[in-house]
Amino acid sequence: MPPAGARQSTRVLPDGCVDLISRGGELLIAGPDLGAFESRPIAGQTIVGLRLRPGVAGSVLGIPASELRDTRVAIDEVWARRGPGLADAVAEAGPPALRRRALEDLLLARLRDAGEPDRLVLAAADWLGRPGTRVSALGGLLGIGERQLRRRFDGAVGYGPKVLDRVLRFQRLVAAAPAIAAGDDALARVAAELGYADQAHLTRECKRLSGLTPARLADAWAPAKKARWAT
Repeated sequence: MPPAGARQSTRVLPDGCVDLISRGGELLIAGPDLGAFESRPIAGQTIVGLRLRPGVAGSVLGIPASELRDTRVAIDEVWARRGPGLADAVAEAGPPALRRRALEDLLLARLRDAGEPDRLVLAAADWLGRPGTRVSALGGLLGIGERQLRRRFDGAVGYGPKVLDRVLRFQRLVAAAPAIAAGDDALARVAAELGYADQAHLTRECKRLSGLTPARLADAWAPAKKARWAT
């Protein structure tokens, strides 16, 4: 076990979500990411957080989610009038369970003031990342133009539907890591089941989004789920 205060590297993978994180005396907003993020949390430090699913962050945080893409920012940079003191209030709530409750109360208070999430984006996001999904057909299915759909995704999710489709499909690959590492699933079959064009396509996407080959990803994620709040 590393000594208290030491820093370890943790790879955080893109998932289309935006996270609200309490770490020490900091209160941060993280993501959405377009690639893997290398975090160095302090050993022995407890991190708590809440995850906003794709399509929710824009309305809850009150800014276009695209402004948060690939960033880790203090909450007072986003909520200029409400941010000061929020980090201390959460940090001083006590044990991790109470800190999480403080985060929940903070978001619930914000939800009461915020507008409803974009229901069209939420409906579209439910289609994405699945085999057979044609992103180009989403606009027609939802009765909206492709340009307007992209604009609404940028505001609500942080990037367009094509990117979210790639990220969500990649997350399905991450979920298959234990079977891949155990040799229960061949990559070619996994590629077909997840909707990749072929094994080479799966490998390219895995490298782009994680910085790892599928084999290395499977080895890293199969033994145990990595800490997802370490950002």
